[in-house]
Amino acid sequence: MQSSLRYAEIKTSTSGYWSILVALTLIALIGFASAHHMDTEGHHITGMTNQVVWGLPHVFAIFLIVAASGALNLASIASVFGKQDYKPLARFSAVLSIALLVGGLAILLLDLGRPDRLIVAMTYYNFKSIFAWNIILYTGFIVIVLAYLWLMMERRMHRWSKPAGLLAFAWRLILTTGTGSIFGFLVAREAYDSALLAPMFIVMSFAFGLAVFILLLMLSFGLDRRELDDSHLQRLRKLLGLFTVAVLYFVIVFHLTKLYGTQNHDFERFILVEGGIYTMLFWLFQIGLGNLLPLALVYAPGLQHSRPALVVASLLVILGAFAQLYIIIIGGQAFPLNIFPGYIVESSFFDGVINEYAPSLWEFLLGIGGVTSALLIALLGIRVLPIMPESLPADTP
Repeated sequence: MQSSLRYAEIKTSTSGYWSILVALTLIALIGFASAHHMDTEGHHITGMTNQVVWGLPHVFAIFLIVAASGALNLASIASVFGKQDYKPLARFSAVLSIALLVGGLAILLLDLGRPDRLIVAMTYYNFKSIFAWNIILYTGFIVIVLAYLWLMMERRMHRWSKPAGLLAFAWRLILTTGTGSIFGFLVAREAYDSALLAPMFIVMSFAFGLAVFILLLMLSFGLDRRELDDSHLQRLRKLLGLFTVAVLYFVIVFHLTKLYGTQNHDFERFILVEGGIYTMLFWLFQIGLGNLLPLALVYAPGLQHSRPALVVASLLVILGAFAQLYIIIIGGQAFPLNIFPGYIVESSFFDGVINEYAPSLWEFLLGIGGVTSALLIALLGIRVLPIMPESLPADTP
């Protein structure tokens, strides 16, 4: 029963847990060293140019930031919507959301070239800039979720956890709306300039965050050999399928909306038909491997109780997430700017030319370093804090 539910730190003493921590630490340090190398040598060693100014590190960073919002979804379902079945997972949901956001922000900070310039962004605000608003949203999210976690863990303050959960729920929706609006407000680029990007990023966060949550939940319980009944995974499986369908729906509506406007036909032809790597990423990795195949693994009658199928489905959702964000961020910049609509512009400065971008090893290592940093924070959190249930048997309501 819920009243007898006990939380405890992961007490595993197996070599597997410590091997994972050591590996994550080494990769995180390599990522930091890569960022330092790019800062020292200059961004000319990356694939970024003055046409493609947001590179692969931004894909990793936006994934982690969006997934952080979605990872808090389990806590929101329990506190805001009163679904007690999800309450045992609320603490871990909060810790994972903070870890993912910190990892994403670390990538953005190290990719600035001058990380110390963050002081300027934190002390001088241009409230007409969505980037300035996001500084407030990201830091506010961490503070609110930390308070929410403390209220859940402190019995004397437990009655305040629901109002805190409601605030965290509203804040994360605003945060993800702000992240999507970074692109939606860029009217100069045909790939962006759409009000649909904000709600689409919210739905994306649900799917991406849940996929990461499922994998780490199963890993944590497996490392400590704690009981995790299939009934709990079945609920998460159904949610993953629902959110994946929602992401696919928004992608279809987004492109149909773009196709409705004649001025966007060239961009849609570029992404859907003639875009080379971007077209392949869209149809094969985003739609095929990232949406349709996970749905088949979730809903196929013979696989609905298969844990390996759920693991593969979650990994594929994450793979599709990276493909989708790569297309949005990189593909949107690769398509040439239409500076004077309705006119033919000719010059020697890349007018009408598809901008080339090939990510460098240094960008990849920085991105992977941010991901491993987030995972490292999450795994250390469950080691030192009582946030994981000692068991999740079938009779837990």
